Amino acid sequence: MDNIILTVSAEDNGKRLDAFVSSNTEYSRNSVQIFLENGDVAVNGKPVVKSYKVKPGDTVEITVHPPKEVSYEGENIPLDIYYEDDDLLVVNKPKGMVVHPANGNESGTLVNALLYHCKDSLSGINGEIRPGIVHRIDKDTSGLLVVAKNDFAHEHLARQFKEHSITRVYNAIVYGNVKNDEGEIDAPIGRHKTDRKKFCVTNLNSKNAFTHYKVLERLKGFTLIEARLKTGRTHQIRVHMQSIGHPLAGDPVYGPKNVISELDGQALHAGVIGFMHPVKNEYMEFSAPWCEQFTKFYNKTKLK
Repeated sequence: MDNIILTVSAEDNGKRLDAFVSSNTEYSRNSVQIFLENGDVAVNGKPVVKSYKVKPGDTVEITVHPPKEVSYEGENIPLDIYYEDDDLLVVNKPKGMVVHPANGNESGTLVNALLYHCKDSLSGINGEIRPGIVHRIDKDTSGLLVVAKNDFAHEHLARQFKEHSITRVYNAIVYGNVKNDEGEIDAPIGRHKTDRKKFCVTNLNSKNAFTHYKVLERLKGFTLIEARLKTGRTHQIRVHMQSIGHPLAGDPVYGPKNVISELDGQALHAGVIGFMHPVKNEYMEFSAPWCEQFTKFYNKTKLK
């Protein structure tokens, strides 16, 4: 169970309670209304109706209950496996595949495929919804993920991610001509103030984030870059590159409104992953080629 506490400011005076909570959290207005119906929202310690108009100084407390764990079935979905042993596997996730089930994506995910392939040989630390999942990449980002097949491997790998000792190298195609041949973006990332589904560079309720980028090739109206992560914040590369004026090509969230539809999402590929094997205690590194959409767009924008 998690409690969210909000204090109403003068600029929010007179807003309906459901609208106020929705605009200041990641939850939709419909979700907030369900919270209200279940008695999970209180103002100044007392339950109120959704039409209540908030006043400056009001303390709004939302009780968020953890989602009920649901068992998911394995599905015979082909996996592009680069390495596998008794402790882990490295898989190249295709563009368009969601990593784990969630509302609107209960099937066809990487987890569904892993459950079929690995049967009961997946770590259980992240629960039934995310068995084996140590880290994630966005649905429309292609590339390599390491999956834990037991709890020992999961804890060992998770520690490496926490200590930032994992090698993660991405390729991205960004708008414009990136001026410097390489650079570092050291800027904290937190939720967007008005759009709770987005993230942005901010000092408010944020976490430190560090991205090193290097220009690989200058294209027609775009630049091919390499990005190395020292931290792993949600949408980190997408947010950081937008913050310096070079959003990712095809990005429907952080890019221009006129989205490049042929890319089917942001031009971002997790091409290299390296880590210490939890049991063998030796460094392992893997690389995977770009997906079809990325390759076609690169060839289209390549300077002759």
